Amino acid sequence: MTPSPYQENPAMNAAVPTVFTATCDLAAQFRGRAVPASREEALLRGGTGWVPADLAITCFGPIADNVFGSTGDLRLMPDPATRVDIPADGDIPGTRLYLADQTLPDGTPWQCCPRRFLASAVEEFGAELGVTVIASFEHEFTLTGMPSGPSFSFEKYRSAEPFGTDLVTLLEQAGFAPETWLPEYGDAQYEITLSPVEARVAADRAVLLRELVRDLARRRGLRACFAPLPDLEGSGNGVHIHLSFYDADGNPALHDPSRPGGLSEMGTGFSAGILRHAPALTAVTAASPVSFLRLTPHRWSAGGAFLAERNREAMLRICPGTGPDAGAQLNLEYRAADATANPWLALGVLLRAGLEGIRRGYPEPVVWPESATEADLVVVPPLPKTQEEALNELERDEVVGGFLAPDLLHTYLSVKRAELNTLAGLDDAERCRRMADVH
Repeated sequence: MTPSPYQENPAMNAAVPTVFTATCDLAAQFRGRAVPASREEALLRGGTGWVPADLAITCFGPIADNVFGSTGDLRLMPDPATRVDIPADGDIPGTRLYLADQTLPDGTPWQCCPRRFLASAVEEFGAELGVTVIASFEHEFTLTGMPSGPSFSFEKYRSAEPFGTDLVTLLEQAGFAPETWLPEYGDAQYEITLSPVEARVAADRAVLLRELVRDLARRRGLRACFAPLPDLEGSGNGVHIHLSFYDADGNPALHDPSRPGGLSEMGTGFSAGILRHAPALTAVTAASPVSFLRLTPHRWSAGGAFLAERNREAMLRICPGTGPDAGAQLNLEYRAADATANPWLALGVLLRAGLEGIRRGYPEPVVWPESATEADLVVVPPLPKTQEEALNELERDEVVGGFLAPDLLHTYLSVKRAELNTLAGLDDAERCRRMADVH
């Protein structure tokens, strides 16, 4: 009898009984399929089945209106470079994770795959400008089940043990290079930051980080919530996306000490593109019905579409460096994002909008100094006040809308409007609670 290809090496991964391969969808949910570890070799060769309409699943579960219907087939093709092992923990077995590209059955790219969208954006950006994009995602989240403690305090830091140490250890074992783990300002709020890496790796790690945090929290009797505003009266959870560029010789391409804010001409043009298209971009980076309750002045989130030095109300903040490596450390921080966004789409649209700013020679934006007052900043353009407004802007903005394949744009708008409709008629406090249940 001819042996099954799925039985090539049953002992290949004795340490983990199952392998889970997944994508992050338009609702920022981590969805996929598991196979026995004995079938891992076959999975890596040929992937596993998937359905185009899965892209239209909302964060609440139902499938939104979409162009795919019940037809079509895809493959989830795992990327071996994304492998992460979660070790066994007491009675809970370990498992192995892979991120996957969504491809057509013959292995060719699917135009609606969010991960492929980012890969294309990075490739085009690098080819046109001759630079490598380095990025990092800062994540804030709350831990339900934790005692309260003073903001940023050692007491609050220690009260999260053993979760905190376990998380740092898990991330280090996964090769994620955590930079800081800290108690944040809000009640039971914490932040984890990872070292900057190549853009595609940074977005992959952002997808996986959320799941690693949630999984570890469950195993410790806690619940991690990344929702942008778990409590209407509380602090919000943001995702800050840091960006820097390096030329072919390894020199920082964002820094020019002779220019305002120390930001190079390339960096200023990039910023101009993001600010010109800010309303449409927020529909992708702040992707929930409650996201815009957080993006308001005085929340240290993003109080307007402006570029500034060391101002945490700015949509784009110039983060300065220090010491002899100041030029290499300088980076741009995009602050109008949260964890309801798909990291691949969020970073991809930022890169494409920034590239348009450079290509089209948009007028240079004002670099507002640290000394700018609230009265000075009254002239800066506001961000959308609601998700509905942001989605309308995305639909109107032919440049940003044109970044997405037509079927992807249609499905994205459909998913987000279906999520809005699910919460229609609820007050803001209840809407925040419903989103916190999901994220």
